[in-house]
Amino acid sequence: MSAALMLAAINKPKSISSAQVLRDIQQAFNPSKLFAPWLNAERARISREREFQRQRRKHKRIEVKAGHGGTLDPMATGVLIVGVGRGTKHLQGFLGCTKTYEATVLFGAATDTYDVLGKVLSKAPYTHITREAVEDALENFRGDIKQRPPLYSALRMDGKRLYEYAREGKEIPREIQERPVKTESLEIREWLPGGSHHHTWPNDEAGDEEKTVAERLLDLGAPSNPAPIDLQNADELQRTSDSHSTKRHRESETEDDAVSGVSPAAKRREISPAPFMSGALQEAWQVDDKGQSSWSNQTEETKVGSADLEVRHLPPAARLSMTVTSGFYVRSLCHDLGQAVGSSGIMSELVRTRQAGFELGVNVLEYEDLRKGEDVWAPKVEEMLDSWQEKTTGRVG
Repeated sequence: MSAALMLAAINKPKSISSAQVLRDIQQAFNPSKLFAPWLNAERARISREREFQRQRRKHKRIEVKAGHGGTLDPMATGVLIVGVGRGTKHLQGFLGCTKTYEATVLFGAATDTYDVLGKVLSKAPYTHITREAVEDALENFRGDIKQRPPLYSALRMDGKRLYEYAREGKEIPREIQERPVKTESLEIREWLPGGSHHHTWPNDEAGDEEKTVAERLLDLGAPSNPAPIDLQNADELQRTSDSHSTKRHRESETEDDAVSGVSPAAKRREISPAPFMSGALQEAWQVDDKGQSSWSNQTEETKVGSADLEVRHLPPAARLSMTVTSGFYVRSLCHDLGQAVGSSGIMSELVRTRQAGFELGVNVLEYEDLRKGEDVWAPKVEEMLDSWQEKTTGRVG
């Protein structure tokens, strides 16, 4: 293994940052036998430096240098390319390569971050959404397209990252511009009807002030070519019922009409299903002015039926597979796709399955191997490093 070019990949787990993965890698690599020759060579090189250069390094610990070739959001998992030692100088080339992702989009809600980690800004009808409608909408996102990055992103504007403006509650100096990106492939891997999956909207809702800021900064309005919505058929039924109600879960918007795109007349939707058994009382799924939804006219005879209906009226989701170019934001795709089908959408899961020559399940180190000790991870890392050197230099160092 040569210290001149060291590149490998690791399967980043959920809920930790890419930077934390690098720190964990350093913690494992620093005391290892595998990287001891590299660290010894680095110490020898530093000892030959001039005095003023050594003084600058006086308080810096000598450790394995590591960097990554394209960050992953904390909620994302999958391929994270890692450069070690002088291999960090070759990482720039990976930032522009194509990447393959599997992502789950959950319909019916919009958040400030375009994913399930954000605060809910609005909710929209979703029961009209079918697999066929999503399939049709995906055609608009294939090939060369223009995409607007999310506000919560690392892009800079006037020297400051966009997410810093968002966290501070400050308005950005100007509108975020659309950027050209390319989708080489985009398909539905799995359609997930409401009630058939574990994905849920965030519980945390944005306050009025946050929604006002979002209205100015984020694209929460209707899409330019929205899918038609038939509210009577979308929620299956609309009828008034005067009986007692039991609170279930919330479906409609609670923010200003300008943000949600729902007229005051549509804010109270009463949905009456066909009875599930002979003689059963019809029920209504009601959404009041405060966005509270409930079942009415529920009796012992219809409890089972109403529970089944409630499951059917949970939001659907879709697992997508895509290969995209550099600069593509999967969160923006989920947001835009929700609008394209006449609703809202947020990213619920994200897995990077491939980047350049590294692919999950083929030549990517599992994160848990780091904790199992050098006897487990070292042979795998060495094999990856040697394999990469063979491909790029035609030899093993």
